[in-house]
Amino acid sequence: QVQLVESGGGLVQAGGSLRLSCTASGRSFSNYVMGWFRQAPGKEREFVAAINWSGGSTDYADSVKGRFTISRERAANMVYLQMNSLKPEDTAVYYCAANKWFLRRSDYDYWGQGTQVTVSS
Repeated sequence: QVQLVESGGGLVQAGGSLRLSCTASGRSFSNYVMGWFRQAPGKEREFVAAINWSGGSTDYADSVKGRFTISRERAANMVYLQMNSLKPEDTAVYYCAANKWFLRRSDYDYWGQGTQVTVSS
C-alpha cells in the first residue's frame, strides 16, 4: 500500500522555523517528482514547492520563495520542507504529494494526510 506520511508540524512564533518531513512507503519514489502543498482554513489547497527526481530542479510558489527550501533523500524515500522566517499567513495544513512525470504545480497522484503548521503573531 502506497503511503505518504508527513511530520514536523506544530506551533511556532512569527519569524521562527520548522522542518517538515515526508516519509514514503509502499513503493520506491526515488524517480517521482515530490511536492508540498498547503490548505488554510476556508481556502483552496495551493502549491508550495516541488522537487524533481534527482533533486537538481525545484520550483517554489512566489509566496514562499527565499524562505522555504525543499530537498530530498532519494535512497531513503524522504522529502523535506525547511521553512524559515515563518509568517502568520503560512498557517495551514501542509501536504506531501508525489507524481510520476513532471515538475509541476498540480495533478499529483499520491497524497499524504497532512500536518498542521500554526504560526502565531
